[in-house]
Amino acid sequence: MVGSPAMLRGVSTSQPDVDPRRYRDVLGRFVTGVTVITSAVETPQGIQPWGTTVNAFTSVSLEPPLVLICVGRARSIHPVIDRAQRFAVNILAEESQGLSDCFAGAPSPLPRSAFCGASYALSASGLPILDAAVAHLECTVEKTLDAGDHTIYLARVIGLGLSEVHPLPLLYYRGRYLRIERAATAELLGKPDSRYPEG
Repeated sequence: MVGSPAMLRGVSTSQPDVDPRRYRDVLGRFVTGVTVITSAVETPQGIQPWGTTVNAFTSVSLEPPLVLICVGRARSIHPVIDRAQRFAVNILAEESQGLSDCFAGAPSPLPRSAFCGASYALSASGLPILDAAVAHLECTVEKTLDAGDHTIYLARVIGLGLSEVHPLPLLYYRGRYLRIERAATAELLGKPDSRYPEG
């Protein structure tokens, strides 16, 4: 039968075990941007910022404006988001690899215990916005979903902003960072989009 799930290439009706390493290798073929998710809690000493690197981020809806992120439950920021019920998505530029490594807990010369030495400002909603961000979104949690060893946070965007300059974004592919070299000078291909007249 045409279109039957069992007839589709690569689709199986059984549920065999998936090799974790192979699974990571396959997912690594998908290029993503890199974000630092930030939140904050009040302490007797003042506002304490928290951050972690996340590439599992996507837009969900325009009306209302919704996004989602996936955060490992072992991440130190997880209970912070659960408590604050809000977070900011900081989209990193390509020169921010050091910040990405530090907030991810990877080997880095930056001091993770001191918010990776990142310069930031608190938004009107009290969220840390990194100076190094190409753009940011401020979000309040609408729903959460347990998903394996992660939590999915569905959140409404309550604020956003763009950098005055337009640096190229930091990308991640197969466990490595990528830089966009040709896009700044080469003619862009595909359907023109009037929302981005500068290309």
